Amino acid sequence: MAAVTTNSADVPGREETAPPGVPTAAPGAPGPRERRPQELNWRIRLRRDRSLLLMTVPVVVLLLVFNYLPLFGTVTAFEYYDPIVGVVNSQWIGLDNFRQLFGDPLFWGSVWNTLELAAVQLVLFFPVPVALALLLNSVLSPRIRGFVQSVTLIPHFFSWVLVITLFQQMIGGAGLLNQFLRQHEMTPWNIMTDPSVFKLLVTSQVIWKDAGWGIIVFLAALAAIDENLYEAAAMDGAGRWRRMWHITLPGLRGVIVLMLVLRLGNILNVGFEQLLIQRYAVGHDAADVLDTFSYYYGIGTNNYGYGAAAGIFKSAVSLLLIYGANKLAHFFGEDGLYRK
Repeated sequence: MAAVTTNSADVPGREETAPPGVPTAAPGAPGPRERRPQELNWRIRLRRDRSLLLMTVPVVVLLLVFNYLPLFGTVTAFEYYDPIVGVVNSQWIGLDNFRQLFGDPLFWGSVWNTLELAAVQLVLFFPVPVALALLLNSVLSPRIRGFVQSVTLIPHFFSWVLVITLFQQMIGGAGLLNQFLRQHEMTPWNIMTDPSVFKLLVTSQVIWKDAGWGIIVFLAALAAIDENLYEAAAMDGAGRWRRMWHITLPGLRGVIVLMLVLRLGNILNVGFEQLLIQRYAVGHDAADVLDTFSYYYGIGTNNYGYGAAAGIFKSAVSLLLIYGANKLAHFFGEDGLYRK
């Protein structure tokens, strides 16, 4: 009879053992055919990624020139800055600019106007791009969707001078609205010069100009949602509203929270050029915000340190707002700007 040989690996329950005298590998160590990935030194990585690094050079230069180098100018907030003698030779006055600033009722009026306008824009403007993105996502025809998106996107590229001129022609004193009211023997209403509705007017201008630009990020987030989720929900009998509530909105939640954090960090920038153009129509009591205050009562009066102090106050408040919004995002389980 022929001898039957068996391999230890083929027998269940038997482990293959090395012959005597042959060293065995330690548990977790790489086998004879396994190799550890070799770490590349910085020269090899630099040569490998040089194309990508060269592409980032213009961005880094722009950030240094327009974002980081101007930070050295904040020292003027603690000086009686004279542009003739320069920053180094200007008189150092410490916190006198801030003491004068916090005792100025015009400053606190501009702070209150800024916060009011920011709150109105946050409530009325921020949901509009989300709603437009959901509406466009529900349109089946790609031609109609592309047409509506193009029409809502074009106003973003208009200057504020053109936008305010269009509003003036529509709802100004000699605009179409007042012409219609006069023709029907009704009292005209010049909305462009009414301080009581100025904040709503400014917000409506922002919505008309930038709502189409704001939907780009949300449309990209909607495109990343798996279509199989909608098909499975439809097969289970879920209607359009249930699919939106249980699939679309949870898929957008992370992006919405991120954009909200960024919006809160930039909430005090309520439109310098837009308000500067309309300031004389409604008066400084209604139109002065922190940016226009720094311009008129700092640069306009050659008191540059005073305007710089107002700018530092605005930056500090913005930093606290973005930090608090990011902490709130972490509380609700979202990443925010960075992971917890």
